[in-house]
Amino acid sequence: MGTGQTVAVYGAYGHTGRFVVAQLRERGFVPVLSGRDAGKLAALASASSGPDARPAAVGDPASLDRALAGAAAVINCAGPFATTAAPVIEAALRAGIPYVDVAAEIEANLDTFTHFTDRARAAGAVIVPAMAFYGGLGDLLVTAAMGDWTAADEAHVAYGLNSWHPTPGTRVAGAVSRQRRDGRRVRYANGRLEYVHDAMPALTWPFPDPMGPRDVLGEFTMADVVTVPSHLAVPEVRTYMTVEAARDLTAPDTPAPTAADEHGRSAQTFLVDAVVRSGGAERRAVARGRDIYAVTAPLAVEAVDRILTGRTRTAGVASAGEIFDAADFLRALSPHLSVDLRP
Repeated sequence: MGTGQTVAVYGAYGHTGRFVVAQLRERGFVPVLSGRDAGKLAALASASSGPDARPAAVGDPASLDRALAGAAAVINCAGPFATTAAPVIEAALRAGIPYVDVAAEIEANLDTFTHFTDRARAAGAVIVPAMAFYGGLGDLLVTAAMGDWTAADEAHVAYGLNSWHPTPGTRVAGAVSRQRRDGRRVRYANGRLEYVHDAMPALTWPFPDPMGPRDVLGEFTMADVVTVPSHLAVPEVRTYMTVEAARDLTAPDTPAPTAADEHGRSAQTFLVDAVVRSGGAERRAVARGRDIYAVTAPLAVEAVDRILTGRTRTAGVASAGEIFDAADFLRALSPHLSVDLRP
């Protein structure tokens, strides 16, 4: 448990940030609220029994230093991460504390690996990007499914969402990513990221029961194409999304998620089916749960707890599956999702 350690949350007043703050408090940590909007921070602090609120702008390093002062770690929940990740990582490096973010932006995560790997390794620092539903959970499932395999021919992560009501942050991050891609879409094939102009293939994915076969968009590419290949020898990594969820995401009038239980979770449910293949053999890991934004909080907070208690396998910039014992990490999430490992 957190035993009163202070953890700064940048973007604390956002939809996911609020879940992270609540999860930190539940785990015994003391959250420090930070972000760019002083008014929203003050309102959140007032509604949350007065945790410390420290406004900070990504263009003002001194304000970020003040926000992280005395913290044991920082969790960055503020998108678009193309704008926030590098400045907050720089502040974490100056403070000498671990950095975790919940970025789903493919290019932003790639930037983190590209620009900070050497510096973080030299400093013995810990930087974990994409410690969220997209990027983190898929990487943990693929890594756990691999088991004792050191390489595989291909990895597939199929997202069975019954709906997807995107937050304003998700929409902004998506717009930034589309601008960076200049009308192209991205996939991971032949051991590298490829940018292409063709349409995503439509197919049926055989989700396990009780979901069963569903129509999906193939190569609906998520952050797993950065996290998985960062440490696993898998030349083909493909991700898929149920058609109804993809339709929700692209529709401009789909409302933001609304609370449907006492924990603030929406009614959205998910099934994530991770399959790895090598030769003629296949292994699988399946996760089931509720609310992709809410489940990001225990993922990020569990990561911080393991980093601060020394339960890590490496230092530097590392994805969830590389730095943590994937199967053990997934078991620790049992209050929040169910996992089935099928060798």
